[in-house]
Amino acid sequence: MAKEKSIKIKFRLKTDESLANAIRRSVNEIPTLAVDEVEFFKNDSALHDEMVAHRIGLIPLKNEKLKLSRNCSCKGEGCSKCETKSKLVKKGPAVVYSQDMSGFDVPYHNIPITILDKDQELEVSAVAKMGLGIEHVKHSPGALFYKNLKEIKTGSNGKLIAEILSNCPNKCDNGEKIENNKSYVLNICDACEESLEKNEIKISDSDELMFSVETFGQMDTEDIFPEAVEVLKENLEMVSKELKK
Repeated sequence: MAKEKSIKIKFRLKTDESLANAIRRSVNEIPTLAVDEVEFFKNDSALHDEMVAHRIGLIPLKNEKLKLSRNCSCKGEGCSKCETKSKLVKKGPAVVYSQDMSGFDVPYHNIPITILDKDQELEVSAVAKMGLGIEHVKHSPGALFYKNLKEIKTGSNGKLIAEILSNCPNKCDNGEKIENNKSYVLNICDACEESLEKNEIKISDSDELMFSVETFGQMDTEDIFPEAVEVLKENLEMVSKELKK
């Protein structure tokens, strides 16, 4: 059985906050698919067409089938490289789910769209197009955020520090065996930081950041950070070319 991929990962990286923030912002410039057009042929459900279209538009779509490019040669007109189509036909009584959108590769099959009573029908077609999260949140592939790791010099307070971290209400204990007269770079919460400072234990920001990345379903979690870096590199190259003109 294949191991299920995590929707959230954390990792440590030595970098400065300005670069980290630029990478964070670049997540919303990763091209992803999302429903852009919905055409209704029949809708007997209790929800208006606009509400059903809104729900369909926010369903995450996997991107593996298409090699997307922000500079597609069709220039936004739509082609096989930057769009895909789906059709949904359902008769009640039934709950209409995201998995009923045939033609789309949906990561979450049980997102409810609407409910159909007996003899009610829903028939729609949808077109998903490439776009960016800076244009609409439906294209955002996930969330990336970071925080400073803290450097703690234990001195003779190793036992006290270990006790504070082990009793953390947010369970931020790093699993480190804290000893006297050593220096540690740890991921601690505000509650632990406050407790340590109350006990006059010296804490300072380290040169490492803790990154957290979470996918919304369009991409694998481990692909979001490197794709954001690639987008940032492309943007910097574009700026460099413009400056040389």
